[in-house]
Amino acid sequence: MKYLVTGAAGFIGARVAEKLCEAGHQVVGIDNLNDYYDVSLKQSRLNNLAAYAGFRFLKQDLADRDGMASLFAAEQFQRVIHLGAQAGVRYSISNPFAYADSNLVGTLCVLEGCRHHHVEHLVYASSSSTYGLNKKMPFATSDSVDHPVSFYAATKKANEMMAHSYAHLYGLPTTGLRFFTVYGPWGRPDMAPMLFANAISADQPIKVFNHGDMSRDFTYIDDIVNGVLLCADKIPQPNPAWTVEQGSPATSSAPYRIYNIGNGSPVRLLDFISELEQALGKKAEKIMLPMQDGDVQATWADTEYLFQAVGYKPSVGIKAGVNAFAKWYQEYYQR
Repeated sequence: MKYLVTGAAGFIGARVAEKLCEAGHQVVGIDNLNDYYDVSLKQSRLNNLAAYAGFRFLKQDLADRDGMASLFAAEQFQRVIHLGAQAGVRYSISNPFAYADSNLVGTLCVLEGCRHHHVEHLVYASSSSTYGLNKKMPFATSDSVDHPVSFYAATKKANEMMAHSYAHLYGLPTTGLRFFTVYGPWGRPDMAPMLFANAISADQPIKVFNHGDMSRDFTYIDDIVNGVLLCADKIPQPNPAWTVEQGSPATSSAPYRIYNIGNGSPVRLLDFISELEQALGKKAEKIMLPMQDGDVQATWADTEYLFQAVGYKPSVGIKAGVNAFAKWYQEYYQR
């Protein structure tokens, strides 16, 4: 089968492309290789993918309307896994237009390509950030997500609505995945695990927000990728009996689904830091700070709906996951 993977130089995208190639699929990966974080890390991920005969990389900006149209016309993809986006909650406060270009215009270009070239299934990245001001735990896809607290989250909510409109109007099967705090080898440098590892390794203090009173549904990269691939094979079907009044917002009369994809077991931030200290063999000096704008105190994924749909069940606990991350970190950055 022929796949397009957007954001193929990214943390999740590179691992998804790798697993697809291992399964014998043809994969075209695209990425604009922007400098939001270290481009050499993105290039290293792509270097790993170069070993697979079924993988081709094209440097392509999602928001380039003509370039994306030409790509879809030339390649005739069967399935699309759309992971490319401008990431980061806090960066969206200082640079919102980057999110409008990549996450809104870019996703529209993907939707248009899928529509015009009869892609059989579009799987795309949403985010746990869409839950915003929701305080009910765990977060369930039946909950309202109408009150985001960052523009990044707003664009991800918009992506879900855009996908629904295309599912309804054109019968395009779409599956949105709300990712919960993904970590592991080859992770993003702007996320807490890497920021903490950098500071601890350099004997620098780490910033701990909300005075440590935070928890996250940390999910190991291999569990996430397994869930993505399971969902790619589960093409949503229309549900004619569904109604707005009685149905879950995670499904529809159109071929449309939304799933949480997380570990389903939140970890206190201070406990995560403790595991990382043990794995790196060094103690962290902590600077306790108030909550940052756009952040939330806790995340916790209700993944029962995804389990029922595809049998998704994460298997990597926090100790094993942090140890694997720390081992990769030391090998990659301290060689």
